Amino acid sequence: MRRRDFAALLGAAAVFLPHAGNTERRTMRRVGVLLPGAPADSGHFASAFVQGLKIAGYVDGENVTLEYRWAEGHNERLPRLAAELVESGIAVIAAGGPQASLAAKSATSMVPIVAVLGDADAWLKLVRNFNRPDGNITGIAMFVTAAIWGKRLELLHEMIPRASVVAILTNPNDQGSPSIEELISIARPLELRLLSLTASTDAGIDTAFATAVDAHADGLLVSDWPFFTVRHDRIAELASRHRLPTIYGWREYVAAGGLISYGTRLTDAWRQVGVYVGRILKGEQPADLPIVQPTKFEMVINLRAARALGLTIPNDLLVTADEVIE
Repeated sequence: MRRRDFAALLGAAAVFLPHAGNTERRTMRRVGVLLPGAPADSGHFASAFVQGLKIAGYVDGENVTLEYRWAEGHNERLPRLAAELVESGIAVIAAGGPQASLAAKSATSMVPIVAVLGDADAWLKLVRNFNRPDGNITGIAMFVTAAIWGKRLELLHEMIPRASVVAILTNPNDQGSPSIEELISIARPLELRLLSLTASTDAGIDTAFATAVDAHADGLLVSDWPFFTVRHDRIAELASRHRLPTIYGWREYVAAGGLISYGTRLTDAWRQVGVYVGRILKGEQPADLPIVQPTKFEMVINLRAARALGLTIPNDLLVTADEVIE
């Protein structure tokens, strides 16, 4: 081969040889994280997600780039934020809660989505088979059953044996929670009368607490709905201000000063989301990853909150609690 021809061939090959910087950019996969809350109230979920990614072999800034979108408690922003992520060319979306997951699913049928959902009805809108999800979505199902809510009523009754009226705070959009009729049948043996309250705005939460106090409610059970979870600091503060013993689904409320929670760990779910996202980045499809449901439930008690309410926690609850915050 003549030298001139060899040089021309080498130059042509150079056009197709990837530049080192381009290779690095190509291997730096981008992952979108869509959350209904804000960093202040949901940052620990993002941290757990990062831990899960690391377990799967991915580290932000080294071999993956994370793109966060926070709705800051305004669910109406979620569709636009989901569309932004899809348009930016991300490889996978991690979504928290039904509204964020539905927004992500509406924004794309191609980009894989790993979701955390506690609403069975919402999951059934997204997939037809939990063991082998169809489409582009899989994740963690934090199903909340009537039995779990019944356990919370029992725990609240054990802490306040004199209780006769317990308020139930739900969101009118929360179709996955047990019906009030189911809860009434559970509360009947405990001789508890239930007061149904709903709220879908910050002002509505204030009104619900005022109504509970006016009705002389002895205690309150708060729904697991993400609308409330992203406002756990505010709700725990209102319960303390109104001296209303309250039980929650997640430990976040108790860490913020709430009395007691019974449920699964949301951080465990987000860690699993990170693992699933890592597996998808390595080539697996959502259909290869069954929707999983946490099986461990924990009870967390805040003794300082109990003292402020003038309550003495029964010893058997203290002994069986998974965590006691002094």
